[in-house]
Amino acid sequence: MLAASTSVLAVAATGAQGADAKKIVFLVNGNLGDKSYFDLGAKGMDLVKQKYGDQVETKVIEMGTDQTKWLPTFQDVSEQDYDLIIACTFEISDIMAEVAPEYPDKTYVLIDGVMPYDKGDYGNVYSVVYKQNEGSYLAGIFAASLLKDGVVPGSQGTSLGFLGGMDIPIINDFLVGYVEGAQSVTPDIKIAISYAGTFNDAAKGKELALAQYRAGTAIGFNVAGLTGVGQLAAAKEADKWALGVNSDQELIFKDSDPAMAAKVATSMLKKVDVTLARTYDLFLEGKLPIGTVEAIGLKEEAVGLAETGNMATLAPPALKQKLDEAKVGIISGAIKVSSGFAIDQAALDKMRTAVRP
Repeated sequence: MLAASTSVLAVAATGAQGADAKKIVFLVNGNLGDKSYFDLGAKGMDLVKQKYGDQVETKVIEMGTDQTKWLPTFQDVSEQDYDLIIACTFEISDIMAEVAPEYPDKTYVLIDGVMPYDKGDYGNVYSVVYKQNEGSYLAGIFAASLLKDGVVPGSQGTSLGFLGGMDIPIINDFLVGYVEGAQSVTPDIKIAISYAGTFNDAAKGKELALAQYRAGTAIGFNVAGLTGVGQLAAAKEADKWALGVNSDQELIFKDSDPAMAAKVATSMLKKVDVTLARTYDLFLEGKLPIGTVEAIGLKEEAVGLAETGNMATLAPPALKQKLDEAKVGIISGAIKVSSGFAIDQAALDKMRTAVRP
């Protein structure tokens, strides 16, 4: 049994009675309600259930933010009769690396994280990562163009902003793409960059974003999970613009906080829900590339921009065409977007210094 101290909620749990029904579980290394990453994973489980009905049993377990609870929960779940054990983010990779070799008959999926395949036997783990730099390049084009074309007037501010959860490669992958996309429009663009040091503190995110807005940021990009919701709240308070991340954050808040949703210019989508559903399809078909890491991006429609709502109104036809051309260029290889995973520290520091307001 799972430890009583772990927050174990059978969210979206549904019993499948068929003898051949598969059982899958999504372990959340945090809590639902982040309006972003983990909620998308839970949505992906819903998509699986909707498609396969009583042929599958799905369960979502919230492990909470106390990391000491994650390993025992993983071990307990691995002792049970699940066919597929799924988790997200780099934060869980070390635990999966410890547990997976102990249960070679189980199949594990790590979304947005990479197993150290060169250092151990992880032939029962499939890793899938995103080319978030590609989607963020489009976000940079969009934001810089709104400023350059005067859609967002200079009275709102003259620079862009970036709020990251932590100063780590995956977050800097967003940053590098965002900066390069913005520079393709305005070579000397200025971008205020802040790191919160946490993905779970909306109040801190709001504080950092407000500081950027007060210093002249017109449009801020949040890449910080629950912390990033503070960016959206700051945009509402300061009457500035924000870019959402992972999910369509305008749509998410449209009913619960329409004033905040009205300040989300667009969102850089990282389609965790679609990825999870795709993963289960491949698993059933026997085509899941277990034991390897797969990188997916614009070509696989795994990342991109939300194109409805505020974005549809803000972006004139010429900007929409520019974004389409950039997408085609990235997919074809004509446009090379740098990676936050490949860039060395000196080059990253140089980039951040160059765009500092």
